[in-house]
Amino acid sequence: MTVTLDQIQAPIAAEMEEFEQKFRQSMQTKQLLLDKIMGYIVKRKGKQIRPMFVFFTAKISGGDPLPEASFRGAALIELLHTATLVHDDVVDESNYRRGFFSINALWKNKIAVLVGDYLLSKGLLLSLENDDYELLKIVSNAVKELSEGELLQIEKARRLDITEDVYFDIIRQKTASLIASCCAVGAASAGADKETIERARLFGEKVGMAFQIKDDLFDFGTAEIGKPVGIDIKEKKMTLPLIYALQQADWLTKRRVIFNVKNNDGRKDRVQAVIKFVKESGGLEYAIQVMERYRNEALEILRTFPESASRTSLEQLINYTIEREK
Repeated sequence: MTVTLDQIQAPIAAEMEEFEQKFRQSMQTKQLLLDKIMGYIVKRKGKQIRPMFVFFTAKISGGDPLPEASFRGAALIELLHTATLVHDDVVDESNYRRGFFSINALWKNKIAVLVGDYLLSKGLLLSLENDDYELLKIVSNAVKELSEGELLQIEKARRLDITEDVYFDIIRQKTASLIASCCAVGAASAGADKETIERARLFGEKVGMAFQIKDDLFDFGTAEIGKPVGIDIKEKKMTLPLIYALQQADWLTKRRVIFNVKNNDGRKDRVQAVIKFVKESGGLEYAIQVMERYRNEALEILRTFPESASRTSLEQLINYTIEREK
Protein backbone atom coordinates (compact mmCIF):
# COMPACT_ATOMS: atom_id res chain seq x y z
CA MET A 1 0.00 0.00 0.00
CA THR A 2 1.37 3.40 -0.97
CA VAL A 3 1.90 5.80 1.90
CA THR A 4 0.52 9.29 1.27
CA LEU A 5 2.37 12.51 2.03
CA ASP A 6 -0.17 13.30 4.78
CA GLN A 7 0.54 9.97 6.49
CA ILE A 8 4.31 10.55 6.27
CA GLN A 9 3.85 14.04 7.72
CA ALA A 10 1.74 12.82 10.68
CA PRO A 11 4.49 13.03 13.40
CA ILE A 12 5.12 16.71 12.53
CA ALA A 13 1.62 17.75 11.37
CA ALA A 14 1.21 20.30 14.19
CA GLU A 15 4.69 21.76 13.58
CA MET A 16 4.03 22.03 9.82
CA GLU A 17 0.83 23.95 10.51
CA GLU A 18 2.64 26.24 12.94
CA PHE A 19 5.41 26.78 10.39
CA GLU A 20 2.92 27.68 7.67
CA GLN A 21 1.29 30.35 9.85
CA LYS A 22 4.66 31.78 10.93
CA PHE A 23 5.97 31.80 7.37
CA ARG A 24 2.81 33.49 6.04
CA GLN A 25 3.07 36.21 8.72
CA SER A 26 6.78 36.74 8.05
CA MET A 27 6.03 37.34 4.35
CA GLN A 28 3.65 40.24 5.04
CA THR A 29 4.94 43.72 4.22
CA LYS A 30 3.60 47.28 4.26
CA GLN A 31 4.64 47.86 0.64
CA LEU A 32 1.42 47.11 -1.29
CA LEU A 33 2.83 45.67 -4.53
CA LEU A 34 5.36 43.58 -2.63
CA ASP A 35 2.69 42.33 -0.22
CA LYS A 36 0.52 41.25 -3.15
CA ILE A 37 3.44 39.33 -4.71
CA MET A 38 4.43 37.74 -1.38
CA GLY A 39 0.82 36.57 -0.92
CA TYR A 40 0.94 35.03 -4.40
CA ILE A 41 4.20 33.21 -3.60
CA VAL A 42 2.85 31.80 -0.32
CA LYS A 43 -0.32 30.55 -2.06
CA ARG A 44 1.67 28.66 -4.71
CA LYS A 45 3.67 26.56 -2.26
CA GLY A 46 4.31 22.99 -3.35
CA LYS A 47 4.39 19.79 -1.32
CA GLN A 48 6.48 21.39 1.47
CA ILE A 49 9.07 18.60 1.25
CA ARG A 50 11.95 20.90 2.26
CA PRO A 51 10.52 21.93 5.67
CA MET A 52 9.65 18.27 6.26
CA PHE A 53 13.30 17.26 5.81
CA VAL A 54 14.37 20.06 8.21
CA PHE A 55 11.88 19.08 10.93
CA PHE A 56 12.36 15.31 10.73
CA THR A 57 16.16 15.63 10.75
CA ALA A 58 15.97 18.05 13.70
CA LYS A 59 13.85 15.51 15.62
CA ILE A 60 16.14 12.53 14.97
CA SER A 61 19.14 14.69 15.95
CA GLY A 62 17.76 15.42 19.43
CA GLY A 63 15.42 18.35 18.73
CA ASP A 64 12.20 16.94 20.15
CA PRO A 65 10.17 19.08 20.80
CA LEU A 66 11.35 21.25 17.90
CA PRO A 67 13.34 24.34 18.94
CA GLU A 68 12.50 27.77 17.46
CA ALA A 69 15.75 27.59 15.46
CA SER A 70 14.28 24.71 13.40
CA PHE A 71 11.37 26.90 12.29
CA ARG A 72 13.79 29.69 11.39
CA GLY A 73 16.03 27.23 9.53
CA ALA A 74 13.10 25.94 7.46
CA ALA A 75 12.01 29.55 6.71
CA LEU A 76 15.57 30.47 5.69
CA ILE A 77 15.71 27.60 3.19
CA GLU A 78 12.28 28.47 1.77
CA LEU A 79 13.23 32.16 1.38
CA LEU A 80 16.60 31.57 -0.27
CA HIS A 81 15.33 28.72 -2.45
CA THR A 82 12.29 30.74 -3.60
CA ALA A 83 14.63 33.65 -4.44
CA THR A 84 16.69 31.39 -6.71
CA LEU A 85 13.53 30.04 -8.41
CA VAL A 86 12.21 33.57 -9.08
CA HIS A 87 15.56 34.52 -10.62
CA ASP A 88 15.68 31.21 -12.58
CA ASP A 89 12.34 31.95 -14.23
CA VAL A 90 13.70 35.32 -15.41
CA VAL A 91 16.86 33.71 -16.81
CA ASP A 92 14.90 30.89 -18.50
CA GLU A 93 12.20 33.31 -19.73
CA SER A 94 9.74 30.86 -18.19
CA ASN A 95 6.10 31.88 -17.85
CA TYR A 96 5.05 29.01 -15.63
CA ARG A 97 6.17 27.45 -12.37
CA ARG A 98 4.31 24.34 -11.08
CA GLY A 99 1.35 25.09 -13.31
CA PHE A 100 1.01 28.69 -12.07
CA PHE A 101 2.13 31.87 -13.81
CA SER A 102 5.67 32.84 -12.80
CA ILE A 103 6.38 36.19 -11.12
CA ASN A 104 8.06 37.54 -14.27
CA ALA A 105 5.05 36.51 -16.39
CA LEU A 106 2.66 38.49 -14.18
CA TRP A 107 4.83 41.44 -13.09
CA LYS A 108 7.69 41.56 -15.67
CA ASN A 109 11.42 40.85 -15.26
CA LYS A 110 12.53 43.95 -13.35
CA ILE A 111 10.01 43.36 -10.54
CA ALA A 112 10.80 39.61 -10.47
CA VAL A 113 14.54 40.29 -10.03
CA LEU A 114 13.85 42.80 -7.24
CA VAL A 115 11.48 40.33 -5.53
CA GLY A 116 14.22 37.67 -5.68
CA ASP A 117 16.68 40.14 -4.11
CA TYR A 118 14.11 41.00 -1.42
CA LEU A 119 13.59 37.32 -0.50
CA LEU A 120 17.35 36.82 -0.35
CA SER A 121 17.89 39.77 1.99
CA LYS A 122 14.89 38.70 4.11
CA GLY A 123 16.51 35.30 4.62
CA LEU A 124 19.88 36.86 5.52
CA LEU A 125 18.25 39.22 8.04
CA LEU A 126 16.20 36.43 9.62
CA SER A 127 19.44 34.58 10.41
CA LEU A 128 21.49 37.59 11.48
CA GLU A 129 18.79 38.98 13.79
CA ASN A 130 18.69 35.62 15.61
CA ASP A 131 22.46 34.88 15.51
CA ASP A 132 21.82 31.74 13.43
CA TYR A 133 25.27 31.94 11.86
CA GLU A 134 25.70 28.18 11.50
CA LEU A 135 22.37 27.86 9.64
CA LEU A 136 23.19 30.82 7.40
CA LYS A 137 26.57 29.30 6.55
CA ILE A 138 24.97 25.96 5.57
CA VAL A 139 22.26 27.51 3.37
CA SER A 140 24.53 30.14 1.77
CA ASN A 141 26.90 27.34 0.81
CA ALA A 142 24.00 25.47 -0.84
CA VAL A 143 23.04 28.56 -2.89
CA LYS A 144 26.68 28.93 -4.00
CA GLU A 145 26.78 25.24 -5.04
CA LEU A 146 23.49 25.61 -6.87
CA SER A 147 24.81 28.52 -8.95
CA GLU A 148 28.06 26.69 -9.73
CA GLY A 149 26.14 23.58 -10.80
CA GLU A 150 23.89 25.61 -13.14
CA LEU A 151 26.92 27.31 -14.72
CA LEU A 152 28.77 24.01 -15.13
CA GLN A 153 25.71 22.53 -16.87
CA ILE A 154 25.44 25.53 -19.23
CA GLU A 155 29.15 25.30 -20.06
CA LYS A 156 28.93 21.56 -20.80
CA ALA A 157 25.63 21.80 -22.73
CA ARG A 158 27.43 23.83 -25.40
CA ARG A 159 29.80 20.98 -26.17
CA LEU A 160 27.69 17.99 -25.07
CA ASP A 161 30.80 16.32 -23.65
CA ILE A 162 29.43 15.36 -20.25
CA THR A 163 30.94 12.26 -18.65
CA GLU A 164 29.24 10.43 -15.76
CA ASP A 165 31.59 12.10 -13.27
CA VAL A 166 30.71 15.59 -14.53
CA TYR A 167 27.00 14.69 -14.51
CA PHE A 168 27.24 13.62 -10.86
CA ASP A 169 29.06 16.85 -10.01
CA ILE A 170 26.29 18.86 -11.68
CA ILE A 171 23.39 17.13 -9.90
CA ARG A 172 25.27 17.10 -6.58
CA GLN A 173 25.52 20.88 -6.81
CA LYS A 174 22.21 21.67 -8.55
CA THR A 175 19.79 19.39 -6.69
CA ALA A 176 21.41 17.38 -3.93
CA SER A 177 23.02 20.40 -2.22
CA LEU A 178 19.56 21.79 -1.37
CA ILE A 179 18.21 18.62 0.29
CA ALA A 180 21.61 18.18 1.97
CA SER A 181 21.32 21.70 3.42
CA CYS A 182 17.77 20.97 4.68
CA CYS A 183 19.07 17.99 6.64
CA ALA A 184 22.21 19.76 7.89
CA VAL A 185 20.08 22.75 9.01
CA GLY A 186 17.71 20.38 10.81
CA ALA A 187 20.56 18.76 12.76
CA ALA A 188 22.33 22.09 13.45
CA SER A 189 19.09 23.76 14.64
CA ALA A 190 18.68 20.94 17.18
CA GLY A 191 22.15 21.70 18.60
CA ALA A 192 23.76 18.52 17.23
CA ASP A 193 27.55 18.11 17.13
CA LYS A 194 29.61 18.54 13.95
CA GLU A 195 29.78 14.79 13.23
CA THR A 196 25.96 14.45 13.41
CA ILE A 197 25.44 17.54 11.22
CA GLU A 198 27.81 16.10 8.60
CA ARG A 199 26.05 12.69 8.76
CA ALA A 200 22.68 14.43 8.26
CA ARG A 201 24.11 16.48 5.37
CA LEU A 202 25.50 13.39 3.63
CA PHE A 203 22.18 11.60 4.12
CA GLY A 204 20.36 14.51 2.41
CA GLU A 205 22.91 14.55 -0.41
CA LYS A 206 22.31 10.87 -1.20
CA VAL A 207 18.53 11.44 -1.20
CA GLY A 208 18.99 14.45 -3.53
CA MET A 209 21.09 12.43 -5.97
CA ALA A 210 18.46 9.68 -6.15
CA PHE A 211 15.70 12.31 -6.48
CA GLN A 212 17.37 13.96 -9.50
CA ILE A 213 18.01 10.67 -11.29
CA LYS A 214 14.31 9.87 -10.82
CA ASP A 215 13.50 13.24 -12.39
CA ASP A 216 15.77 12.44 -15.35
CA LEU A 217 13.95 9.16 -15.93
CA PHE A 218 10.64 11.02 -16.37
CA ASP A 219 12.07 12.60 -19.52
CA PHE A 220 11.90 9.21 -21.24
CA GLY A 221 8.19 8.75 -20.65
CA THR A 222 8.48 6.48 -17.60
CA ALA A 223 5.30 8.08 -16.16
CA GLU A 224 2.68 10.66 -17.00
CA ILE A 225 3.77 13.82 -15.18
CA GLY A 226 3.64 17.59 -15.38
CA LYS A 227 6.98 17.66 -17.21
CA PRO A 228 6.59 16.94 -20.96
CA VAL A 229 8.45 13.89 -22.26
CA GLY A 230 11.73 14.76 -24.00
CA ILE A 231 12.03 18.26 -22.52
CA ASP A 232 15.63 17.63 -21.33
CA ILE A 233 16.62 16.43 -24.80
CA LYS A 234 14.97 19.50 -26.40
CA GLU A 235 16.97 21.68 -24.00
CA LYS A 236 20.17 19.73 -24.86
CA LYS A 237 20.60 18.50 -21.27
CA MET A 238 22.73 15.38 -20.93
CA THR A 239 21.17 13.12 -18.29
CA LEU A 240 22.38 9.78 -16.91
CA PRO A 241 20.32 7.43 -19.17
CA LEU A 242 21.61 9.25 -22.28
CA ILE A 243 25.23 9.47 -21.04
CA TYR A 244 25.29 5.72 -20.31
CA ALA A 245 23.68 4.84 -23.68
CA LEU A 246 26.27 6.94 -25.54
CA GLN A 247 29.11 5.21 -23.66
CA GLN A 248 27.88 1.85 -25.03
CA ALA A 249 27.50 3.06 -28.64
CA ASP A 250 29.92 2.78 -31.56
CA TRP A 251 31.45 5.96 -33.03
CA LEU A 252 28.94 6.34 -35.88
CA THR A 253 25.84 5.83 -33.67
CA LYS A 254 27.23 8.23 -31.09
CA ARG A 255 27.78 10.86 -33.76
CA ARG A 256 24.23 10.44 -35.11
CA VAL A 257 22.61 10.67 -31.65
CA ILE A 258 24.65 13.73 -30.64
CA PHE A 259 23.66 15.37 -33.95
CA ASN A 260 19.97 14.72 -33.11
CA VAL A 261 20.37 16.21 -29.63
CA LYS A 262 22.32 19.26 -30.86
CA ASN A 263 20.04 19.98 -33.81
CA ASN A 264 16.66 18.75 -32.60
CA ASP A 265 15.08 22.28 -32.81
CA GLY A 266 12.12 20.82 -30.93
CA ARG A 267 11.49 18.34 -33.78
CA LYS A 268 9.47 15.44 -32.44
CA ASP A 269 11.03 12.80 -34.74
CA ARG A 270 14.59 13.64 -33.63
CA VAL A 271 13.66 13.73 -29.92
CA GLN A 272 11.82 10.39 -30.28
CA ALA A 273 14.85 8.87 -32.06
CA VAL A 274 17.05 9.79 -29.06
CA ILE A 275 14.49 8.37 -26.58
CA LYS A 276 14.27 5.10 -28.60
CA PHE A 277 18.09 4.82 -28.71
CA VAL A 278 18.38 5.31 -24.91
CA LYS A 279 15.68 2.71 -24.19
CA GLU A 280 17.24 0.13 -26.52
CA SER A 281 20.75 0.70 -25.06
CA GLY A 282 19.72 -0.09 -21.47
CA GLY A 283 20.08 3.52 -20.34
CA LEU A 284 16.91 3.47 -18.21
CA GLU A 285 17.81 0.21 -16.41
CA TYR A 286 21.29 1.54 -15.65
CA ALA A 287 19.95 4.85 -14.25
CA ILE A 288 17.43 2.96 -12.07
CA GLN A 289 20.30 0.84 -10.66
CA VAL A 290 22.32 3.96 -9.77
CA MET A 291 19.24 5.62 -8.24
CA GLU A 292 18.60 2.53 -6.08
CA ARG A 293 22.25 2.56 -4.96
CA TYR A 294 21.91 6.15 -3.73
CA ARG A 295 18.61 5.32 -2.02
CA ASN A 296 20.21 2.38 -0.18
CA GLU A 297 23.22 4.48 0.87
CA ALA A 298 20.83 7.14 2.24
CA LEU A 299 18.87 4.51 4.20
CA GLU A 300 22.12 3.08 5.59
CA ILE A 301 23.10 6.50 6.98
CA LEU A 302 19.57 7.12 8.30
CA ARG A 303 19.67 3.86 10.28
CA THR A 304 22.67 5.13 12.26
CA PHE A 305 20.22 7.53 13.99
CA PRO A 306 18.07 6.28 16.91
CA GLU A 307 14.79 4.60 16.03
CA SER A 308 11.73 6.90 16.23
CA ALA A 309 8.49 7.85 14.47
CA SER A 310 10.41 10.66 12.70
CA ARG A 311 13.07 8.25 11.44
CA THR A 312 10.33 5.96 10.06
CA SER A 313 8.70 8.95 8.35
CA LEU A 314 12.04 9.97 6.82
CA GLU A 315 12.41 6.45 5.46
CA GLN A 316 8.92 6.72 3.93
CA LEU A 317 9.74 10.19 2.58
CA ILE A 318 12.80 8.82 0.73
CA ASN A 319 10.69 6.07 -0.81
CA TYR A 320 7.97 8.59 -1.67
CA THR A 321 10.41 10.85 -3.56
CA ILE A 322 11.92 7.88 -5.42
CA GLU A 323 8.70 6.03 -6.23
CA ARG A 324 6.63 9.13 -7.10
CA GLU A 325 4.90 9.22 -10.46
CA LYS A 326 5.14 13.03 -10.81
